[in-house]
Amino acid sequence: MKAVNYTQFRENLKANLDMVCEDCELIYVTRKDSRNAVVLSEESYNNLLENVYVMGSKANYDWLMESKAQLEKGRFAMRGLIDPDSPGDGHE
Repeated sequence: MKAVNYTQFRENLKANLDMVCEDCELIYVTRKDSRNAVVLSEESYNNLLENVYVMGSKANYDWLMESKAQLEKGRFAMRGLIDPDSPGDGHE
């Protein structure tokens, strides 16, 4: 995480936003007489929201941890994808 003050952030706005979006860097913007802020990319924000959702439900979290444990123990099966446009695939 990069920390800059408000003036430095503003003076280098494009470069800072490019760093956030292209390098997945978080920028901590400090302000003298106000609360500080964190700038992150839309992709990072969406990922954060998804993680909050998954981890916010005990049922989702338990299912995810059980699936992870099965994978680590080698208890999984590889399957090919079904082509919905292919004849004879049971989707007639």
